[in-house]
Amino acid sequence: MILAINIGNTHISFGLSDGATILEPVMDIKTDRLRTHLEYASQMKQILELCGFDVASIDGAVISSVVPPMTHTVKKAVKSLTGLDALVVGAGVKSGIHILTDDPGTVASDLVATAVVAKEEYALPCVIVDMGTATTLTVVDEKGRFIGGSIMPGVNVSSNALSEGASLLPKIDLAEPKKAIGSATVDCMRSGLVYGYAGAVDGIIDRFADELGREPATIVTTGGVAEFVCSYSKRTIRHDKNMLLKGLCYIYNKNKKISN
Repeated sequence: MILAINIGNTHISFGLSDGATILEPVMDIKTDRLRTHLEYASQMKQILELCGFDVASIDGAVISSVVPPMTHTVKKAVKSLTGLDALVVGAGVKSGIHILTDDPGTVASDLVATAVVAKEEYALPCVIVDMGTATTLTVVDEKGRFIGGSIMPGVNVSSNALSEGASLLPKIDLAEPKKAIGSATVDCMRSGLVYGYAGAVDGIIDRFADELGREPATIVTTGGVAEFVCSYSKRTIRHDKNMLLKGLCYIYNKNKKISN
């Protein structure tokens, strides 16, 4: 089995693939730069075993990271856990995606991984909406090329900034707004976050469509609160919760074939 790991700003997500699918459950641990590789290895082992997985069955590992200081730590953790050298997605790693940005080397590996899935599994052009610490909308064009996208603060980042920056506004959980025109402070905040972000997604995709010269054939959400928030979009949007980890497994297999 392949161990696929994504190091995000808030959480490290990891899961196992049997070569065809990502097995449930996908697991998360908190991203903490102060922890050692042995602490991560120990926690990952405990979680995998609690979920019924046998660490000895892992024969490959792949990592994407948007937190460079954590990459080496987690790679060492995988080595301690499995005895394997994990493939770290980055420069020099074959993805099968032609990146048409001004500086391809600066495109985050998680965005490359989801673009791979778009090319392999969805009708093109495809817009990928990933809502985590940041909200990213990226485009894979009709030729299967990563051409760029848009980045804005994540929903939870905006919510926390609002309550921390405005003394009279409380911290809130993300929930369905009662209506667009809120009649209480919490309702108003939920309306702004949910309808605001859903509207932002719609508006950005409108502009993408203008620049592409056509509507995207597919819009796919993944990550964090994306499925919930984008359910309020006026567009037809699919959800692929394991898109990132699937993409990492595609990349791992492409590079395994090359090395063989």
